[in-house]
Amino acid sequence: MNNCYRDCYAGKLTEEFIGKEITVCGFVENIRDHGGVIFVDLRDMYGVVQLVSNDDTIFDGITKESSITVKGTVRKRDKDDYNEKISTGTIEILVSSLEILNLADNVLPFEIMTSTSVSEDVRLKYRYLDLRNPKVKKNILFRSKVINYLRNKMIDMDFVEIQTPILTASSPEGARDFIVPSRKFHGKFYALPQAPQQFKQLLMTAGFDKYFQIAPCFRDEDARSDRIYGEFYQLDLEMSFVTEEDVYKVGEKIFFDTFKEFTDKKINSTPFRRISYKESMEKYGTDKPDLRNPLELIDLTLEFSDTEFKPFRGVTVKGIKVDGIADKSNSWFNDLVDYAKSIGMPGIGYITVMDDMSFKGPIDKFLTDYERDSLIKKANLIPNSVLFFIADRKNAHKLAGLIRDELGRRLNLIDNDVFEFCIINDFPMYEWNDEEERFDFTHNPFSMPKGGLEALENKEPSEIVANQFDFVCNGVELASGAVRNHDLNIMKKAFSIAGYSEEVLKERFKGLYTAFKYGAPPHAGMAPGIDRMIMMLLGEENIRETIAFPMSASGSDLMMGAPTEVSETQLREVHIKVRDKN
Repeated sequence: MNNCYRDCYAGKLTEEFIGKEITVCGFVENIRDHGGVIFVDLRDMYGVVQLVSNDDTIFDGITKESSITVKGTVRKRDKDDYNEKISTGTIEILVSSLEILNLADNVLPFEIMTSTSVSEDVRLKYRYLDLRNPKVKKNILFRSKVINYLRNKMIDMDFVEIQTPILTASSPEGARDFIVPSRKFHGKFYALPQAPQQFKQLLMTAGFDKYFQIAPCFRDEDARSDRIYGEFYQLDLEMSFVTEEDVYKVGEKIFFDTFKEFTDKKINSTPFRRISYKESMEKYGTDKPDLRNPLELIDLTLEFSDTEFKPFRGVTVKGIKVDGIADKSNSWFNDLVDYAKSIGMPGIGYITVMDDMSFKGPIDKFLTDYERDSLIKKANLIPNSVLFFIADRKNAHKLAGLIRDELGRRLNLIDNDVFEFCIINDFPMYEWNDEEERFDFTHNPFSMPKGGLEALENKEPSEIVANQFDFVCNGVELASGAVRNHDLNIMKKAFSIAGYSEEVLKERFKGLYTAFKYGAPPHAGMAPGIDRMIMMLLGEENIRETIAFPMSASGSDLMMGAPTEVSETQLREVHIKVRDKN
């Protein structure tokens, strides 16, 4: 870059420039008065360089974070003044002229270099200042590198990048739509896509063998630490004439190669371990298990089928055995009991195994000798073991999974220098909705049921398994995928079980319904979540740290003031009348 503002970058200067007259520009990071000698730190995107002048009045009037351009000569610093913390620490610029391009207010909302220590709402309100912090900017530059790598990886694998529409039709895909009123079609609405799901299936029907895009997706879901409100990005991909295993191989290559490229941490080798949904729930209490944690759930329901201990009678009972912790203090166990109460349990029962294989603990007195012997055999108990019990009629698996995770954290069982991937497959196709007394799609409604039409016609809905899978790493879901439904008869039957008539199917999924009449090929795909991948690679605990301009946790844009009210004229144009708030 060579223009009136600069002929080189401040942060890229080296000792090779010594003696040369240059022009640089950027932001004033710091102004220091050392006994009448003024030093100014100038920051651009690539780093910081120190400015000094024989005429200190040249710096009169400048304020921190003002944008300036300066001319001067690069010179070597005195050895005692070297700054090893920056790449330009052995040089400085002797300024001959300075122009203030835009003077910053004297009072800043926060100090740029410590912006991450202020409240998130303030950071997001002045996000353009927060992003000047090199630590914050580094995440966004890292994001750019990862996305560029992913794009090149897909092209290398012969995938074709195609953009799909942002304005589309509303469809039930698991979350609330963002809807957009139409000006031209009175009383009708567009929707922002929750994902390019139908479009990528239509691209397969159109004969594009391998498609991908860095796709924006829009869902009106509450934010959490690993989910941004409103808009997120995924690496959307689809392939024709493929099986589930073909998608696994592509997904494994994407994740393994990307994580190997951008981290020094250990990554488990491919092929990743395949775990069925049922096995995952039984062993780990979740469909996104952290396999770094060696603890597994033990089903003890049968062992307590005839128990006289009322809390365990007629409910699912799960156990977690941990060896070598019987000597933990009472306060340690009491803290775990408090955690159990915080997640909705009445507490947590446990027994410790003594040297003579006798039991000690709050519930030992309620156990029979037969139950004690059964537990020793089923849980492989040894001296100094502790067996924790989680019992509940409906949520035993989920609660036990949370206790497993908490034990892993408290006992330091999790290696933070490892990325442990797995693939969870064979998800249930449907789940019962108690409120509406009907079956809903558990996950993606466009998945192919295993067993096809025969399974839909002959099995109970709760027994039907979807040809669907997730890629999971360290307890975080990083991608969902499936073999898609490409047969109209199977599609009609699958949706009818979930309560959608053929007329509704025609209306709400017009594109797919019609396209499947014209030789749609078998196809499958997946969608890695880019924001979550970057979050994990950076080791960030909050996904908003990976996005240039994220919404706040409450779903507002504090910088732009969105959502906002619009004028009465705008409302009339789209045929909408807003009720009085009162």
